Order: sequence, then structure tokens, then C-alpha cells
Amino acid sequence: MSASVPAAAPRALHRVIGVLAALASSLLLLFLAVPIGKLIGAGGVEGIRQLGGDAELRAALVLTALTATAATVLGMLGGTPLAYVLARRDFRGRAVVSALLDLPLLIPHPVAGIALLLLLGRDSALGGALLAAGLRVVGTPLGIVAAMLFVAAPLYISGAREAFARVDPRFEAVARTLGDAPLRAFLRITLPLSRRGLIASAVVMWARAVSEFGAIVVLTYNPKVASVLSYDRFTSFGLREALPVAAVLALIALVPLTALRTLRGADEGAA
Repeated sequence: MSASVPAAAPRALHRVIGVLAALASSLLLLFLAVPIGKLIGAGGVEGIRQLGGDAELRAALVLTALTATAATVLGMLGGTPLAYVLARRDFRGRAVVSALLDLPLLIPHPVAGIALLLLLGRDSALGGALLAAGLRVVGTPLGIVAAMLFVAAPLYISGAREAFARVDPRFEAVARTLGDAPLRAFLRITLPLSRRGLIASAVVMWARAVSEFGAIVVLTYNPKVASVLSYDRFTSFGLREALPVAAVLALIALVPLTALRTLRGADEGAA
């Protein structure tokens, strides 16, 4: 009888911890979901309605999609080989390179915009050379692409690196023993096997680029992407005018989320 009392105490403690954990999780879920739900509920219908008559909103959305796509393509072109090297090669300074790639994710994004302005502004060596060649970055869509690329490319590289790491290197080795050159082995073996992970990483990068504001507003306030337009209408006209734009952005975010869930579902089904 006396032995059952100590045994009951841990069980009661576990139940209390479980209840507290469930409560904390529920509160966090509500905190994350309710604001987005209220935003879409308050401005979603109006935002969709305005797409027909608000030329500025349509232009901002098109510009956002095009510049995010351009930044994602550039990130894939430069980030794929970099991610492969980080996944497959062990070299001196690898930790430093990885840290540098993660740094844009950690610094405040207006600070990222200022750093890019120092590099690409007309008073800088690179910016001045580009301007002399007839290529202006600051205050143009190129500046938007540069800002999106800077803040979002690390997400693609990180995801692509994990995708390559999941491919068994022995597959490449077998292809090499059969006469494939390293590049051919990569194109025939590694790339197809990591394709879904690379696509998912590109979707994440595109979504992050679409949502960027801080770095873009420093480099290119005009022409306006959707996030800058939402901020501009909020500061100029108040919450009511900003709601439709913000709600449309939230609805657009469902597109990459759906694509990611579809890719992951296909991966689980294949497994």
C-alpha cells in the first residue's frame, strides 16, 4: 500500500506537465494563426476585389513575382554548386564559409539593405562602375532582385545542401567507376535524386523573397513591390487602406506553402 503512493506521484506530475505543455502549444498555435486569420478575414475579400480596379496593386504584385523569380533563379544557379561543395567536400575554412552564408539570416534586414547600399550605391566602386556601364542598381528592379537574393539565397543553399547530403555518395562513386566524369555523375545521379529537395528549397527561397521588406525599402522604394506598397499605404492612409494589400500578400503565401506540402507528401508517398 505504501509503495503505491510514491508511484502515483510521478504519474500525477507527468499528467500536469502534459496538460501544461498542451496548453502552451495551444496558446502558441492560436497566437500564430489568429492574426493571419483576422488579417485575411478583414481584408481578403476587399483585396481580391481591388485586383480588378487597383492598377498600382496589380503592378506591385507582378513586380514582386518577377523579381522574386529572378532572384530565385540566380540563387539556384550560384547556390547549387556551392551547396554541393559544402555537402560533399571537407576543406579548410568550411565552417567560416557556412557561417558567412548564414549571416544574412541573422542580421536585421534594414542593415542588410544598408550593407548592399554600400556595395552597390553609386558612390561605391562597384556601383560607380556599373553606373558608368549604364547599369543602375539602386532605385531600380535590379536593386529589388539584389535585396531578395541577399536575404533569401542562404535558405536555398541550406536546403540544397541537406538535399545533396541525403544522396549516398556511393551512387556517384559507382557512376565514376563506370566511366562518368564528375560533372556527368552529378547530372545523371545526384541531381535527379536530390531534385525534390532542390525544388522545395527554391520554393522556400521564392516565398522568402516575396515577403522581403527591410532590405528592399533601403535599396529601392520605387518602383514598389507589394510589401513596400502595403507599408506605404499604412503610413500614408492608415490601416484600412493597407489591409487589402496585406491580405492579398497573406493569401499569396498559401501558394508556396501548398507547393511545399505537395512535395513533402509526394516524398512520403515514395518512401
